[in-house]
Amino acid sequence: MSINSCLQQIHNGSALSYEQALALALDAELGELCRAADGLRRFFHADSFDLCSIINARSGRCSEDCRYCAQSVHYAVAIDSYDQIETAAALAQARDNEQHGVPRLSLVTAGRSVSGEQLESLGLLYAELGKKTALSFCASMGLLTREKAERLVAFGVRRYHCNLESCRDYFPQVCTTHSWAEKVETIHVARRAGLEICSGGIIGMGETLEHRLQLAFELRELEVTSIPVNILTPIAGTPMACLEPIALADVLRTIAMFRFINPQAIIRLAGGRNQFGTDQYQCFEAGANGAIVGNYLTTAGNGLAQDLQAIGSMGFTF
Repeated sequence: MSINSCLQQIHNGSALSYEQALALALDAELGELCRAADGLRRFFHADSFDLCSIINARSGRCSEDCRYCAQSVHYAVAIDSYDQIETAAALAQARDNEQHGVPRLSLVTAGRSVSGEQLESLGLLYAELGKKTALSFCASMGLLTREKAERLVAFGVRRYHCNLESCRDYFPQVCTTHSWAEKVETIHVARRAGLEICSGGIIGMGETLEHRLQLAFELRELEVTSIPVNILTPIAGTPMACLEPIALADVLRTIAMFRFINPQAIIRLAGGRNQFGTDQYQCFEAGANGAIVGNYLTTAGNGLAQDLQAIGSMGFTF
């Protein structure tokens, strides 16, 4: 597949097949592929850039065995653990993000799911944040039931985040305590409750290019329009600590292909991008048009003002 034939097909409203995408990913020169993906980004989104941030609302002591994660009880990693962030700390972070022009904030909790009791407590936190800021709210709280999803809607949450992490075929290499199918079901539960969906994954966990493309197609099939792409930060004490960090060229090729496969989605850079220093901003010339800004869960992000200045200097508007 030539880049031009793929572009023409997408502009004509026809989606690429997996075979077409794989051929493009394998054959295209990286610079040309990134420029074409950036052109697709401008065609569908102009220079609009989507910002959001997250708060680690419950940290550590997670029962799940995700092999990349410092918060799992299965691995000996020293992190701060707490049942719920203090309201004052959450409010300070929320206000700082709002003052920098970040419009959306997610409360993220470690664990397979939240109990009904904790969900109500988090509802009080959403209420306080809603009184003191004008932010839009998201949630990332593990597996959902219909009742929990409906409570989140009642709290004013408008978007639910549930990363697939990896494609169906590779997921058993990432986690064994819950399944890819359970995550997909949570996406369906959230959508039926009226929540928008944000779902993506992590690259650099030992998966192949083919696995990454499969994930992009699975997200397309689920009609996900906000797709965060995390880059593994190997953390000492986790099973993936020994993995060789992914090369920037592989990140750029992945971002570009996610744009070709999901041309109308927000492709959002998330955790791990800061390990590339200023080179990370090349991702926003390869088709990405969104980011999670500020700090992440157990890893630090870029300075918020510095991040926004760098992205804005590339011609994006917030």
